[in-house]
Amino acid sequence: MIYNNMIKKLGQGLKSLVPVCVLTIAPLAASAQNNDDEITIIDPNGQQEVFEVPEALTNEVDSLLKLYHSQMYLTPDGDCQYRDENPYFSDEVYKERLMRMPNIMEMPYNEVVRKFIDRYASRMRRAVGYWLGASNFYMPIFEQALETYNMPLELRYLPVIESGLNPKATSRVGAAGLWQFMLVTGKQYGLTVNSLVDERRDPIKSSYAAAHFLSDLYKIFGDWNLVIAAYNCGPENINRAIHRAGGERDYWKIYPYLPKETRGYVPAFIAANYIMNYYCEHNICPMRTQLPAKSDTVVVNRDVHLKQVAAVCQLSLEELRTLNPQYRRDIVNGSSAPSIIRLPEMAVNTFIDYEDSIYNYNTETLLTKRSEVAVEEAKPEVMRYTPTTYTAPRQMSRHERRALAASNKSSRHDRKVSREERRSKHKADREDRHSKKGKRGKGKREVSQSVTIKEGQTLSEIARKNHTTVDKLKKLNGIKGSNIRAGKKLKVK
Repeated sequence: MIYNNMIKKLGQGLKSLVPVCVLTIAPLAASAQNNDDEITIIDPNGQQEVFEVPEALTNEVDSLLKLYHSQMYLTPDGDCQYRDENPYFSDEVYKERLMRMPNIMEMPYNEVVRKFIDRYASRMRRAVGYWLGASNFYMPIFEQALETYNMPLELRYLPVIESGLNPKATSRVGAAGLWQFMLVTGKQYGLTVNSLVDERRDPIKSSYAAAHFLSDLYKIFGDWNLVIAAYNCGPENINRAIHRAGGERDYWKIYPYLPKETRGYVPAFIAANYIMNYYCEHNICPMRTQLPAKSDTVVVNRDVHLKQVAAVCQLSLEELRTLNPQYRRDIVNGSSAPSIIRLPEMAVNTFIDYEDSIYNYNTETLLTKRSEVAVEEAKPEVMRYTPTTYTAPRQMSRHERRALAASNKSSRHDRKVSREERRSKHKADREDRHSKKGKRGKGKREVSQSVTIKEGQTLSEIARKNHTTVDKLKKLNGIKGSNIRAGKKLKVK
């Protein structure tokens, strides 16, 4: 697997990812971060310019230290004895250091870049220490993806300002993952996003998608500073800025026409490349990194919950979530399409041996989506018996009993009269029907009449002469169309 090869290579020399520093000064004290989201400078004309800080650079480092990988594999370096201060350097020193970096991309120095370097080296010292430690998890993946598309490797620091190297990062506008893909762009570059899966959070798949996207942007603009600016705000905004700047294609000339955040995006990227290479000179201690256990993948063709895998394979659920960040609700939807689960290497054989047990473990609770349901029929209402207190009937007086008897006798008489009236009416109706039937039988029967069709005659002509209609002629003679033949008999009554 590509991921395992990168981890193996990483194991051969962790120190190669970050320069070795030798300083013997006082221990580093935790430095509080400032949440200011703007950087202000005064230009040569005395005008104040404001640059918005990328969202990831305003987040507290404590949230990053709560991630599973941070808690399991990152620790403060107790041997690092740096003075808790950011030394002062002249502009010439910064220019010379930036020029010395082995980059293809142009990384010039100016006052805006210096402001971002100062921010990293002072307010964000702890965050930089985290980035340096976490880079051991992610940089091999980023570099392999960039190499695949022949992209400059300095782009590996783009996720530093996009997400702060937080694979679970979600921006206020909905961008997600290390590379902060928006939904539409992620799908355009082959990342699956639905209710159960979000591959924007998959470090490997999203890195290859990002390298592909950056490659396409370079084909459009042919300038790396414009490419990373377009990565932040979209190529449409860059094209509009170029148009407003009279066709200029230099980032530093079009940035007044860019969105506020994008104006500071390229300087923040240049400063991130600087601080990740020259952190020692600013007394910043990287966090010490231990390599995670090697991992491998299994393919499933049925739905399975990560809790099922964790319980049967005796794994930490948080570790499984960290290895499989693309599964948004811990459900692997293998029944929809063959799906991959990344496991610690030692757990792969356990999964294979106990696969049926995994699928059957606590299924009724964890996988509750039903494939078929019966429609409940309405039940007849049942009258509820409400107990009441029995009250004995009141004894009627002699006068009341006589009145009741008279009333009952009258009612019986009325019912008897009513029945006799109904019988009489029914008999009269029957006699009336017989009388009418007899009269109809004595009447004359209608005699059927017919005519012979002459040459050239039509149904409408025959109907008019015989005081009838075409429809009646058709019905009487069983004619469906309008054609009739001369010499044939045609009933007219």
